[in-house]
Amino acid sequence: MSGRVFPAATGRVPPGAIGHNRGTVRRNYAFMPPEGVLVSRLPQYQKTIARILAAPVLGACFAQYVLEIAPGGGTTAPVGEDGIQHFFYVLTGEVMFSIDGAAPTPLVVGGFAYLPPGVPLTLRNETEETVRVMVLRKRYEPIAGRAMPEPILSHQDAVPMTNHTGMEGRGFQFLLPYGDMRFDFEMNLMWFKPGVCFPAVETHVMEHGLYMLEGQGLYFLGEDWHEIWASDFIWMGGFCPQQFYPTGHTDACYLLYKNVNRDVAL
Repeated sequence: MSGRVFPAATGRVPPGAIGHNRGTVRRNYAFMPPEGVLVSRLPQYQKTIARILAAPVLGACFAQYVLEIAPGGGTTAPVGEDGIQHFFYVLTGEVMFSIDGAAPTPLVVGGFAYLPPGVPLTLRNETEETVRVMVLRKRYEPIAGRAMPEPILSHQDAVPMTNHTGMEGRGFQFLLPYGDMRFDFEMNLMWFKPGVCFPAVETHVMEHGLYMLEGQGLYFLGEDWHEIWASDFIWMGGFCPQQFYPTGHTDACYLLYKNVNRDVAL
């Protein structure tokens, strides 16, 4: 039909954008830069954009996404899911977080929360700026005779920096209690000085969700190297060959999900 009138707009697709993509999706890993992750919306949140990074349709056994919460946005009512645990990590700004009806607590950048299955939460942005929050959802794997974990509301500055490898230039912050068998996953901050790499290519049963927070580097996945920097996401399935080599001038850090503390399901 000729004469069709489109809405006025000033933006243009940049030259060379057709087919240019840093992202890669393979059988047991995915490298996902933020520019390719489109907008979703979720009924339990208002004035909120969700950018879904990992889901069972990808091959992951968990869901992970970034919430972009506009001023006045957040949960429409207390959210809790039977059998599903939640982890939240504040990427930018400040949010008001309430667990199981308790008084709201402000969480700023680096603040985090863990919610056992069924425990309701509210999450609100009462500031004048859009905030970004990382969310992970995983079905809990109970152990007979062992209680579920309690909720956690904390900040990364309250978590000690450790280094169990003994190798210089590396640091680990275990945001959930390390070695506590009530937990079936870890959320860790992994720190690297420039030029300090993994000592070997790792190939193991654990699954990962990796969100780059600071710095840059090269990440080996499967058979290929990928350049990674802040806001990039990687999903790694079990037994995906992997290695990280930081290449920037400053420290590199990423937030890493890992399923642990459970036997192999047969």
